[in-house]
Amino acid sequence: MTACPAGLDVHKDVVVASVPDGAGGHVIHRFSTTTPGLVVLRDWLVAHEVSRVGMEATGVYWKPVYYMLEDDMEVWLYNARHMHNVPGRKTDVADAAWICELTEFGLARPSFVPPVPIRELRNLTRYRKAQIQERTREVQRLDKILQDAGVKLSSVATDVLGKSGRAMLLALIEGTTDPEVLAELALGKLRGKIPALREALAARFTRRHGVVVGAVLSKIDFLDELISALGVEITEGVTPFARQIDLLDTMPGIDRRTAEGVLGEIGADMRRFGSAAQLCSWAGVCPGNHESAGRRTSGRTRKGPKWLADFLHDAAQAAVRTKNTYLSAQYHRLKPRLGHRRALVAVEHSMLTAIYHMLDRDQSYDELGADYFDRRNDPAHHARRLIHDLTKLGYTVEVTPPPAHSDAA
Repeated sequence: MTACPAGLDVHKDVVVASVPDGAGGHVIHRFSTTTPGLVVLRDWLVAHEVSRVGMEATGVYWKPVYYMLEDDMEVWLYNARHMHNVPGRKTDVADAAWICELTEFGLARPSFVPPVPIRELRNLTRYRKAQIQERTREVQRLDKILQDAGVKLSSVATDVLGKSGRAMLLALIEGTTDPEVLAELALGKLRGKIPALREALAARFTRRHGVVVGAVLSKIDFLDELISALGVEITEGVTPFARQIDLLDTMPGIDRRTAEGVLGEIGADMRRFGSAAQLCSWAGVCPGNHESAGRRTSGRTRKGPKWLADFLHDAAQAAVRTKNTYLSAQYHRLKPRLGHRRALVAVEHSMLTAIYHMLDRDQSYDELGADYFDRRNDPAHHARRLIHDLTKLGYTVEVTPPPAHSDAA
């Protein structure tokens, strides 16, 4: 039980604070969420000798309150799922008093809030990720408008936005619609596909198509510049964590951009999580645990942080395409039984477990090899299984045991 707790019910424009009055009740006060209002809140809590404050993670509205109070007292941020109140008692005052009781008796666990350098890095990596996703959507819009005009450039050219594709699109925008002239703009290896390009560029590209294509290309160029500028800022921000980035970069499927994103989500100090299992549970990449009357009713994974899920998904997708790696072997071993999605989540679990130990022990990734699952089993058992499978297919198998290893020098 803490010396003097407080509970805050945070909203966009108002925060309701509650502290015990010493007689079994609570002292309630409302404050504005503007910076001057939060200064008054902090002074009010200090005057009541509050040592620990609890609040619910409400959208992004908790952030100014948390940042204002974190230097003067211990602040616990609660997951809304972990703090259900008694049904029928839903008011701001009742919520603040309930949060105060949760904080006083330690009935809920606080959520992970990274330190300031990681929070700044997280804002940058998330925004860059959002712009990369937006660029992907613009590229898809470009192909849709070209399909609407009957331009089948993406069926012939691998990269519509390469030098050749750009030259053809700019010529279309300027009013050139002759497929012979457009196909001659091909460069390099694409010149070997000029006959196919003539057919693909014979379309009904109008001026209004050109307006949309020009706007999409301008936006893509803008996003490229923005992503590049954010990359420079992120590179400067991760300088104190260069060692951790280098460690994560040794894992298959993780490049420096993904490593920066993962580090921005989980931080560099693994002591915050306590174990790899707790980190994976927090991230939502391990099976759910729901049992009643001795029967498991669901194994669905919990909902984890969205941005971390995006970075892990990209890393796992890249890892399963690598050759002769443990992660790829694990995916292809599980996919026939679990399907693509669950097998990919299993790979994400393995990757996050490895990330925890790499950062906790300050060591690079240790590749187990694609044959790990064969080596960990008894060779005789593996041989019997293979013989059984061949026999079921109708083959007659004659087995010659391998020569015994001699212990002689």
